[in-house]
Amino acid sequence: MYSSLAEVQADLTAGKTTIESVTQQYLARIEERKSLNAFLEVFSDDALDMAKKADENRKHGKAGKLSGMVIGIKDNLCFKGHKVSASSKILEGFESIYTATVVERLIAEDAVIIGRLNCDEFAMGSSNENSAYGSVKHHLNENLVPGGSSGGSAVAVAAGLCLATLGTDTGGSIRQPASFCGVVGLKPSYGRVSRWGCIAYASSFDQIGPLANNVQDCAAILEVIAGPDAYDATLSQREVPQYTKELETSGKKKIAYFKEYIENEGLDPEIRNRMKELIEELKSEGHELTELTFPYLDYVIPAYYILTTAEASSNLSRYDGIHFGYRSKQATDLESTYKLSRSEGFGKEVKRRIMLGTFVLSSGYYDAYYSKAQKVRRMLRDETAEIFKSHDFILLPGTPGTAFPIGEKSSDPIVMYLEDIYTVQANLCGIPAISLPLGKHSNGLPFGVQLMSKNFDEANLLAFSSQMMEKVIQE
Repeated sequence: MYSSLAEVQADLTAGKTTIESVTQQYLARIEERKSLNAFLEVFSDDALDMAKKADENRKHGKAGKLSGMVIGIKDNLCFKGHKVSASSKILEGFESIYTATVVERLIAEDAVIIGRLNCDEFAMGSSNENSAYGSVKHHLNENLVPGGSSGGSAVAVAAGLCLATLGTDTGGSIRQPASFCGVVGLKPSYGRVSRWGCIAYASSFDQIGPLANNVQDCAAILEVIAGPDAYDATLSQREVPQYTKELETSGKKKIAYFKEYIENEGLDPEIRNRMKELIEELKSEGHELTELTFPYLDYVIPAYYILTTAEASSNLSRYDGIHFGYRSKQATDLESTYKLSRSEGFGKEVKRRIMLGTFVLSSGYYDAYYSKAQKVRRMLRDETAEIFKSHDFILLPGTPGTAFPIGEKSSDPIVMYLEDIYTVQANLCGIPAISLPLGKHSNGLPFGVQLMSKNFDEANLLAFSSQMMEKVIQE
C-alpha cells in the first residue's frame, strides 16, 4: 500500500494506476483486516463514485490538491446522507442532514471519503474501549488498545486501510493514539479549523486534525481544511499559509523541555531515555535546548477534567430520546422517556462525565471547582505563552507508556485519565501540537514524541517536525 500522497500522485501521473483502482485496493484491505474494528461503516459505493469523479477531473487537468488521497473520517464528523453516531447508542440510526465543513473541503479537493471510523463514545476515552460498537484493536497486536479517542483513525492509517484520516483532539485524542500506533498526528491551534459539523464534546477544547504516515500529508490536509468559516464564529480570520510549500526550515531553534515531565515517575524508563537521547541529538546539531521547571503538571489533569466534563454536561443535554436517535422502549411518559433513554443510550464513561460535569456546575460547587479550574487554565496559558516568547518549541513525551492490553486500565478511571497527562496542556492553552513516531520500545511497540509551538505557528511546527522525521529516516 502507499505511504504518502506524493507516491500516489506520482503513479497517477505516470499512468500506473487510477484513483478508482487505489480506492478498490483500500476497500479490499479493509475487508481483510475487519477484525481490527476500525471502521463502523465503509462507504464503498460513494467512495468509488468519488474516485471516478476525481479520475475524470485529472483527465481534464482539473485535479484537486488532494487528488488520490483516500481518507477516513472519525464517527463524530457529519457527512450528509450518511449515519453518524459518535460511537454511541444514543444516536442509533441517526443520519446527518448536512456535511461538516472539513469534509466538504476535502471533497472539494478530490479526496475520497472511504468510511466512518470507530472511536470512544462522544470522544471520551484514551483507549477506544468506550465505543458502543466494541473496542478497536491495535494493528500490531489485537490484544492491545490503539489509544483513543481517535483509535479507529490511528489504526486505519497504521494498518494501511486508507492513506490518511481525520480525528478530533479534545485532550490528546489525535496525538495519543498516533503515539500508540506509530503515525503522525496533528492537533492544530484552537480556531484554525472549523468545528462546524463536529459532534461536540467540550466546545472550547475540541479541535479537528489529520493523522497520516508523514508530516507532508498532514500539512496537505491542514492546508485544505483550515481557514475561516461563516458557520464557526470561534475561527481565526488569519490567512492560511501554504503549509506544503513551507516545509523547509533552516537555522538553529530554541527548544524548551520540562524537567518535571521527563523525570516523572509515571513515564516509562525507555521513553525517558529516548527523550534524553533526542535532547542530546538536537544539541549536537546546534539547536539550543533549555531545561525549564514547570510546576503545574499536577494541575493539568484536574483542570482539564473539571472544565471538559462541565462543557460535556451542557453539550450532551440535547440527547434526550425525544428529537432523534435512541428512545427507550420501556418509556411510558415524558419523564421516563428522558430518564430511560439517557440511562440506556449513554455508555458508562459518558454518564460518569456528564454527572461529574453537572456536579461541578451545581450551586455551591461552581466557585470551588469550575471557577477555580478556569483560573488555572488562564495561569497555564499565560505561563506557556511566556515560554514561547523566548523559545520556538516545547519538546515533551507523547504518552507515559506504549499501548497496553485491552481491559487492563478500564476499571480505574483515574489511571485512564492519567494517560492524557502529557497531551492536555496543548488543549488547555489552545496551541498546536504534533505527535511524531520517533521511538521504538524493546517490547516492539512504537511511541511518539511531542512538539508544541505557539498559537497559529503550524507552519514552523510542521517544518521542524518534517526535519526531525527526515533525520530518523536517514538513520
